[in-house]
Amino acid sequence: MEAESEPYVRLATMRQLHQAVADLNTARSLADTLQTVADGIVTGLGYELACVNLVRQDGDLVVAAFAGNSAAEALITGRVGSRASWERRLTMGQAWDELRFIPHTDGWVLLDDDVPQWHTDGPDPRFEDEWHPQDRLYAPMYASGGGADLLGVISVDRPRNGRRPGAWGREALQMYASQAAIAISNARLRANMQRALVRLEREQQALRASEESFRQAFEYAPSGMAIAEMGGDQHGRLLRTNDALCRLLGRPASVLRRYSFADLVHPEDIGTLLRTSAEGGRAELRLGRRDGTYLWVSLRNSVVADTTDGPRFLLTHVEDIEERKRHELHLAHRASHDALTGLPNSAELRSRLGARLCERPNAAAGSPVEALDAAYGDGDDPDARTHGYEVDPAPGGPYDHHVHAVAPDTEHDDGAKGLAVLFCDLDGFKSINDRFGHHTGDAVLIEVARRLTTCVRDGDTVARLGGDEFVVLADGLGDADAADLAVRLRNAIIPPIRVDGRAVRVGASFGIGWAACGMTAEEVLRSADQRMYVEKRSRSKVHRRAG
Repeated sequence: MEAESEPYVRLATMRQLHQAVADLNTARSLADTLQTVADGIVTGLGYELACVNLVRQDGDLVVAAFAGNSAAEALITGRVGSRASWERRLTMGQAWDELRFIPHTDGWVLLDDDVPQWHTDGPDPRFEDEWHPQDRLYAPMYASGGGADLLGVISVDRPRNGRRPGAWGREALQMYASQAAIAISNARLRANMQRALVRLEREQQALRASEESFRQAFEYAPSGMAIAEMGGDQHGRLLRTNDALCRLLGRPASVLRRYSFADLVHPEDIGTLLRTSAEGGRAELRLGRRDGTYLWVSLRNSVVADTTDGPRFLLTHVEDIEERKRHELHLAHRASHDALTGLPNSAELRSRLGARLCERPNAAAGSPVEALDAAYGDGDDPDARTHGYEVDPAPGGPYDHHVHAVAPDTEHDDGAKGLAVLFCDLDGFKSINDRFGHHTGDAVLIEVARRLTTCVRDGDTVARLGGDEFVVLADGLGDADAADLAVRLRNAIIPPIRVDGRAVRVGASFGIGWAACGMTAEEVLRSADQRMYVEKRSRSKVHRRAG
C-alpha cells in the first residue's frame, strides 16, 4: 500500500512545489518576494521552519524573512551574521551537491560565531535518518550566473515527516533555492527599473538622468528585456530589445523589430499571451527561436505611461525557464511512470482511465445505452449506438460536450465499439524469479513491456500495475477486436526471452473489461482483473486435463 501511494505523494508534493515556485514571481516588492520565499519552504517543501538570510551591501547577512513560528520570527528577524561566520558554516558538515547539511553530532552549537539561529527541543533520534532538533540544513542562493557570487542562504528546520530529506527532497530544495535566487534578483531589478520609471515622469533634468540609468539597466540586464508599442495599428510591435533577448532567441535586434511577441509565440500559447498584455501581467509560454525550436520563458509586463497620454509602451522582462520546465517534466515523469520499465504506473493508469469516465446518473439501470435512453431519450446522434458512445443531448446539461464511454454488448454483438481494458498477468514469472533471481526477473519485465508496447496503436496505453501485472487501454474496439488484440499480445509475450545467455519463457493470461461511464476506474480494473482470473483458472484446468 505504501509503494502504491508514493506516486500520489510525489505528485502532490510536486504540485505544491510548482505552486510555490510560481508564487515567487507574483510578489510586487523585494520584501514580499523574500517573505514568499520563506513561506514557500513551509507550504511547498514540507518543513516547519524556514529563514531567508540575505547578503547586504557590506557583505554581512541579515535575517530578511522567517516563516513557521511567529515567536521565533520576532526574535530573529533583522539580526545580522558576519560573512566570515557564514562562510565557516558553509564549509562544515556534509555537502549535498550545493546544499550543506550539518548534523548535530558535528557540535556546531558550540561554535563561537554570530550566525543568527534558533533552538528547538525534542527527543534524540530513534533511527539513523531521523531529524534531530539540532540538525541544520542550508541552501545557498547564488546570483544568476552562479559561481561565488553569494546572494543569500535559506535555512530550514524540522521536516514534517521527521526524517532527513532523501535524494528527491534535496533535489527539490536545491531547485527551489535556485528559483528563489532568480526571483530575488528579478525583484531587485524590477525595483531599480520602477525607480527609474518614476524619475522619467518628473522634470526634464531628472528625465535625462533616468533615461541613461534605464538604458544601462535595460541593455546590460542579464535577462531578456523588450519595449513594445501600446495601442494603435502597431500595438505589440517590438521597438527595442536588449542583447540578452537577442541571444536568447537567436535573432538580431534589427530582425526582432519586424515582429511582435504574438508573431513569435507558440500557437498553443497565443491565448496565454493575450491574457497577460497588461500591467503586472505574467505568463509562462514558448517563444520561437531562429532555428525553429521553441524555448520556455517567463514574461512579466510593466506599463510605461506619462501624465498626458497615459500608457505609451509595454516593458517586458523575459526570463529563460527552459531548464526549470525540463526539470518539472522530469519530476512529473518520475512520479507517474514505473522506474523499471518506463511505462505509466498505477497512479497514471488510474488517472488516464478516470479522465474518460463521468458519474452519469442512472448508469446502473440496464446497459449504459439504455440508461441514457431512459434519462434523455434517444439522443441526437443516430450513429452513437453504433460507435459505442453517447453524447449528452441536453445543451448546458451536466455532461454537455462529454463523449460517454459505453461498453459493447458482449452477449449480443451490437457492433458498438468502446474503451477496452486488457488486464494481463504473467504465467510462470514467479518460478523465473525464484530460480534465476530478480535480475533475470527484471529483464523479463522490461522485455515484456517492450513487446506489449510494439503491439498496440499510437494513443493506446500500456501500463505496469505492479509486480508482473500489466494493463492495456485501447479505445475504439469492438468485442472481437479486443479478443484479437489479447491473442496478439499473448503471442508476442510467449517467445523465448534471452537473459545472460539463457532463454526463459513466460506465458500470459488476459482478462478483457470495458470502461463505461457510471463506473469508477477501480471498478473497471476490478472487472478486468476478475475476468483474467477466470481465464487463468480455465487455462489451468485445460493444462491439468492435458497432463
